[in-house]
Parts: sequence; C-alpha cells; structure tokens
Amino acid sequence: MKNKKILYVSSEVLPYQAETEVSKIAFDLARALNTTGGQLRIFTPRYGDINERRHQLHEVIRLSGMNLVINDIDMPLIIKVASIQKERMQVYFIDNDEYFKLEDTFDTEGKLYADNDERCIFFAKGIIETVKKLNWTPDLIHVQGWLGALLPLYLRTTYAEEAIFSHTKIITSFLRSPFEGTLSKQLLSKMAFDEITQKEAPELLEPNSMNFIKIASRYSDAITTIKGVLPKDALSYITSLEKPFLLEEAEILQKTYPQFYRELLR
Repeated sequence: MKNKKILYVSSEVLPYQAETEVSKIAFDLARALNTTGGQLRIFTPRYGDINERRHQLHEVIRLSGMNLVINDIDMPLIIKVASIQKERMQVYFIDNDEYFKLEDTFDTEGKLYADNDERCIFFAKGIIETVKKLNWTPDLIHVQGWLGALLPLYLRTTYAEEAIFSHTKIITSFLRSPFEGTLSKQLLSKMAFDEITQKEAPELLEPNSMNFIKIASRYSDAITTIKGVLPKDALSYITSLEKPFLLEEAEILQKTYPQFYRELLR
C-alpha cells in the first residue's frame, strides 16, 4: 500500500466514541493501514458526545464555511480535525449543529430519528466536498457504518464527472446487524436536487436497511462483512453482483484487508 491514498470513513472510531466492535475495528484497521507506507485520512461524524477539549478538536476554517443544500435548505458544513498522536493519524469530523448535536443516530430506545435521511445525505456530501477542497485524490475509499451508505451512490452519480475521483475504488463494509425500521420515504425526493432519482436509486423508494445494503453494494467496487452479521437474502444479493467480496470472522477480516486492498488497486 506504499504511496497509496486511503480515505477511511467510519460512523464511529476510537478513541472519540465509546468502545464497540465497530469503533474498535475502525481504529485497529486504520492503525494497521497507517503502517503500510500509504497516506491515510479518517472521516467520521462529530457527534455531541465527543469532548472537543479532551480530544483537541479544532475547526479548519479554510475547509468550513460551505453550505450544503439539503431538502432545499442551506445547511452549514463545519470541518474539525484532530490527531491520534501516538499513531500519527489525522481524523476529520463532519459537523453541523442540527445533524450532529445528538450522541448517536438512534434514540435511547434504539429507534431511528426522523431526520436520519437528511443526516445521511449531509454526511455523504460533506465528505466529498471536503475532499475536493483538500484537493486530495484518494486511491481507495473504505466506508463502514450505515450512515455512510449513500457515499458510493453520490460518488458514482452526482460526482461521477469529478476528475479527483475518476480512479478511486470504493469498498463498503457491513459490520453491524441491519437496523430496524425505515428512513423517511421522502429521502429520494430530497436527493432530486443532486439529480439522483428513481432511475439511479430505485431501492430508495423504500429506504429500509436491506435496501441501504443493496444501494451501497451496487455502487461499490468491493464489499466486506463479518460472518453472522447480514441475513441470507443480503448475502445472496451481494454474491449475485459478482464483485470482490470478503466474508470472514472479525479477527480474521482485518488481517486479510491489506491483500484485499492490493488486489483491488491493481
């Protein structure tokens, strides 16, 4: 992976959020990749439970100040950055006072918030616009966590003509069981501003977990997951795409990523 630029997107990562299997995998994988000689940047949401003083977050003025149109409303994009100094890893936080003042994308009973559809759109567009402003061309974008599930779709449709992403490969990882319930059925209409319609994303007419898995997988170049996480119908769909697919136990998955990356970037 020497000299390769890797953009790693995770909905949670240590040490900024509580330790879960997902946040630990995110940190361990990022740390492992950071020793391969490549350039690594991590993007994650700046949830309300992240202590900015303790973790030394600071706003990047030259990257902040953009407005993203979400449901015909201009929403300010704020970019904050911090470093995991021991590992020499730079972390970028996508922030907005409306979407990320909460501590999670689920309420205390594990139910979806009503505006999670807009939160997903904002997160995807915020990452892409920030990377454009950085003028940093990623060889690989690795997405994990359903919050980033729309990122492959946006990269391959709205931003398909952006030269900065013309050679970028996308991997999506599913590391957690599907969520229950459905996002707002207005999701697709809210994406019309970005010229994403039923033609590009028929799955999003019913924005449930299974269809998020389908849309992310269909627009990605490769997919990975942990054994026992996805239901059989999701695994069958992913297999039918005939794309590179890695299905392993969690502890084995991380060890096989470097070779999986190299094969994808040949």
